[in-house]
Amino acid sequence: MPTGVALRDVRQQLFDAAERVLLQDGANGLTSRAVTTEAGVAKGVLHRHFEDFDAFLADLVRDRVTRLEGQAATLRDSAGTGDVAGNLTGALVDLFDPVAVGIVGLVIFRDELRARLRQDRPAPGIPVLTDAATMVAGYLGEEREMGRIAVDADADALALSLVGAGHLLFADRGRTAPGPEEVGRVVNAVLADVIQRRLL
Repeated sequence: MPTGVALRDVRQQLFDAAERVLLQDGANGLTSRAVTTEAGVAKGVLHRHFEDFDAFLADLVRDRVTRLEGQAATLRDSAGTGDVAGNLTGALVDLFDPVAVGIVGLVIFRDELRARLRQDRPAPGIPVLTDAATMVAGYLGEEREMGRIAVDADADALALSLVGAGHLLFADRGRTAPGPEEVGRVVNAVLADVIQRRLL
């Protein structure tokens, strides 16, 4: 590794390598040695930039959560346009890409990582899933204000149902990820009542 490489570039290189390892080998295969080997750098490079491997993993999770902000903005921008269920179906398909599903599994798998993440995120729940539920609830709240779902719709409860169901659909690494049609069927079932009652 040449000297003088910007810290940000090294961090991103390591994050990208960790995502590839996570996809290939799952949470069990994600070790500091596997990450540095995949990144093509010496093992010491990771430890020069992070306190320890769990600190690296915590920043990897935080990086994924930060990416959700862009997805949340896109979903919010769709409020009042198109079809509510269609907008949410697209958002869930985008949200539960293989890396996000792998990161959720990683957080569940590693106790020390969860403990470290809770230091700056005392709220209950699993990062990524909790952030996704906040994103969906915010969108549903906007659609409720626009009268596109029932005025008494519980956006938070609906968001938990949608994100939980979405995670169950995508979590099985042993099968092909569900397509928009399968996800849409679940989204429509969860939203059927609040969409129907908006007309009453």
